[in-house]
This record gives sequence, C-alpha cells and structure tokens, in this order.
Amino acid sequence: YTFSDGKCIFAAGSPFDPVEYNGRTYYPGQGNNVFIFPGVGFGAVLAKAKKIPDTFFIEAAKELADFVTTEEINAGKIYPSLKDLRNISLNIAVRVVNTAFDMDLAEIERPDDVTEFVKSAMYNPHY
Repeated sequence: YTFSDGKCIFAAGSPFDPVEYNGRTYYPGQGNNVFIFPGVGFGAVLAKAKKIPDTFFIEAAKELADFVTTEEINAGKIYPSLKDLRNISLNIAVRVVNTAFDMDLAEIERPDDVTEFVKSAMYNPHY
C-alpha cells in the first residue's frame, strides 16, 4: 500500500490482517481458488460437460463479483466474505450448469429447475 500510496488492489493466496495506511484501513483480499474452483468443478460435473472452456471461469468470476457488496467495495475489499462461501459456490455451479447448456456442452437433460438440481446434489454436513 505504501508503494502505491494506497491505490493498489491487492490480493494474496493466504489471508492477511487489515492494513492501516494514511488513516485508512485496507483489507487485503484472499485471491486463491476457494471461491471459483469448487463451483466451476461442481457445475461441470453435474452437467457432465464435454469440456471446461474459459467461458465457465469468466461466468464464475462474474457471479462472484455479484456477491461483493457496496459496503465491501467502499471498504477496499475485492472479494466477498468467506461466510457466504456455500451460497457463492451454489450460485457459481448454477451459472456453470446453465452456461454448459447454453454452449451445448452438457450431456444431461436440462433440469426444470437448475438451482434445485444443484442444491439437491450438494453435500449437507448436518447429521
């Protein structure tokens, strides 16, 4: 933050504590695969996608961006809270399944309700 006078956008593979610089608090993003890969992989497997094109990752990134709130952006965050990870993964998987159908890559019949289809296949760790 010092080098860019607080103007950089920073993410690392591991979590970092907030940084104070010139009276402002910056929140380094955790830019690893935790947000994108679970939903992309899950959606691709559920759709039995013939291949996994770059478009799946682009659509996943768009879906992830929709979860970053105005408050988070104003606080300098570039990723949503990890507390929403399960819901983010669900929505990314739904978007990937829909993209697979739109690109004629799915090898299953399109479910009537893609969201319910994905939800029903998600592991629920409650006993």
